[in-house]
Amino acid sequence: MSLAIFDLDNTLLNGDSDHAWGEFLCAQGLVDATEYKQANDRFYQQYKTGTMDIFEFLEFALRPLAQHSTQQLQQWHDLFMQQCVEPMMLPKALKLLADHRARGDFLLIITATNHFVTSPIARKLGVDALLATDPEMEDGRYTGKVAGTPCFREGKVERLHHWLQHNKHTLQGSYFYSDSQNDLPLLELVENPVAVDADEILTRTATERGWPVISLRD
Repeated sequence: MSLAIFDLDNTLLNGDSDHAWGEFLCAQGLVDATEYKQANDRFYQQYKTGTMDIFEFLEFALRPLAQHSTQQLQQWHDLFMQQCVEPMMLPKALKLLADHRARGDFLLIITATNHFVTSPIARKLGVDALLATDPEMEDGRYTGKVAGTPCFREGKVERLHHWLQHNKHTLQGSYFYSDSQNDLPLLELVENPVAVDADEILTRTATERGWPVISLRD
């Protein structure tokens, strides 16, 4: 059994679930639409250019979770899945997951997007485990703060190493599929890095290093 690791946003999904959740909050009137959209778009551009401050972003992104009960948030997330996430599902991504599953590989998503947003998506995709940025909770409610190391850039490597210490898996024969230059630290760690519908920097790096470059969208 090999470890098959997948980034989520713009890799297994044709879009970014974190950014889409922000747009959903705006559309539902749950935040100040003009102000929130401007910040949401600004952070997304910073992410794509590799300049985002993850802690600044999480202070922004996790704040709405602290303003509502988990029950209400889950109701909104159910609607979010139907309206926003399911249209992002890619048949080729589902086939890639199925191919690894048929080979007996262990399917693991590692994503910077927080666990509240991504846990239902991971269940929908049928993967074996999820590592995501963890929102802090106290007394059954989100605090608006992050718990532990954000699952971003080098943080993905740190979180994976911690996970490996408590599980039976190793990186022997491992795969990692990603679209983003932000994931280069983890791509450089696995035995089989694969660039998927990659940004310009990752495409260039993958080509220079002889990594496979594939698309799940064409």
